[in-house]
Amino acid sequence: MDMKTKPLPEKVQGLRINGPRLWDSLMELAQIGATPKGGVCRLTLTDLDKQGRDLVSRWAREAGLTVTIDKIGNGFLRRPGRNNSLPPVVTGSHIDTQPTGGKFDGNYGVLAGLEVVRTLNDAGIETEAPIEVAWWTNEEGSRFVPVMMGSGVFAKAFTLEHAYAAKDVDGKSVKDELARIGYIGEQEPGDHPIGSYFETHIEQGPVLEDHDKTIGVVTGVLGIRWYDCTVTGMEAHAGPTPMALRKDALQVAAALMQEVVACAHRHPPHGRGTVGMVQVHPNSRNVIPGRVKFSIDLRNASDALCEAMDADIRAVAARLSADSGLPIQIDLVSNYPAQPFHPDCIDAVARATEKLGYSHMPAVSGAGHDAVYMARLAPAGMIFIPCKDGISHNEIEDAKPEHITAGCNVLLHAMLERAGVVG
Repeated sequence: MDMKTKPLPEKVQGLRINGPRLWDSLMELAQIGATPKGGVCRLTLTDLDKQGRDLVSRWAREAGLTVTIDKIGNGFLRRPGRNNSLPPVVTGSHIDTQPTGGKFDGNYGVLAGLEVVRTLNDAGIETEAPIEVAWWTNEEGSRFVPVMMGSGVFAKAFTLEHAYAAKDVDGKSVKDELARIGYIGEQEPGDHPIGSYFETHIEQGPVLEDHDKTIGVVTGVLGIRWYDCTVTGMEAHAGPTPMALRKDALQVAAALMQEVVACAHRHPPHGRGTVGMVQVHPNSRNVIPGRVKFSIDLRNASDALCEAMDADIRAVAARLSADSGLPIQIDLVSNYPAQPFHPDCIDAVARATEKLGYSHMPAVSGAGHDAVYMARLAPAGMIFIPCKDGISHNEIEDAKPEHITAGCNVLLHAMLERAGVVG
């Protein structure tokens, strides 16, 4: 019988994780880099990151796991199965944070995996396939770029040499900092087999909370397109220049900025349109702006929809340029394809959620996660839980203990379905 659809034995139907233990682990890890406002600053490859890695490694070994580190510093914490020739069922995330990060982003996904292992140990459950917990290096990208570095190197999205050469604002390189904290392993990134992959995460948005649902069954990650847009006009004195004779770059740019938002509304339900950065030249109160450069962030659930939004905003820009006589240049600077998750993993999460009796809804991720790169290599899926007011990348980031427990219970049963249980 196919392992992924085989009913779980009766002895595991009622299995639940130890919620207080998971919560306590999260709070203990959060003390490494704790901020006065209750958040965490544990930037990748710093001494604090080393302390976090060391703590999780110690917990893993205490739980009987073997720890393997690859050359980009990704960690794999392995619990053997009965048939170790099978590729492992893997869960994970990251433990690096933003400079003003919270306790749960990434950390929850790693420690939820560790709690799954601890629960299986407590219950004496042997799985058919091995179970592994992974942490990925530099997911946040707050110190080094590219973001999602460890999983990206693992998935061959970019080379190890490219990642090694990345430098922070002080000129320190990834390779040197990995070596300094003792986390350059021997395994080649990508040489580690993965049978399927799950990632449990706070939603980082307000949708689940708004719908009063406990679990988001994530179907995929939105495609992202970033643009630099420049509107060129003519600087002139704000007093002597009549309105009809102005070449005001800011007024045309403002109209286009509003259209970025309108474009998202024209491509529902998952269209997103954001202008987050604006540079006005010469930025003087009595000078008509002669040039405005701003960012455009467009997102949607499929590459086709992202392409449609691209065509939409370019057509609007062409019309505004023709009407105003001002040149508008739009340059694509980053393109992250949409990533659907595997139906088998989506279904495993949905079945676990139903069995456990949690309220749930389909969800999409508007943010990037390591699961995006894992989905290129193996069947993958994600589990979302609510976070208070949808706030993340902020020291006030918060989640309810009962939601933390629920997401981990779903992870436990989804992983067991994929890994199979002996007996």
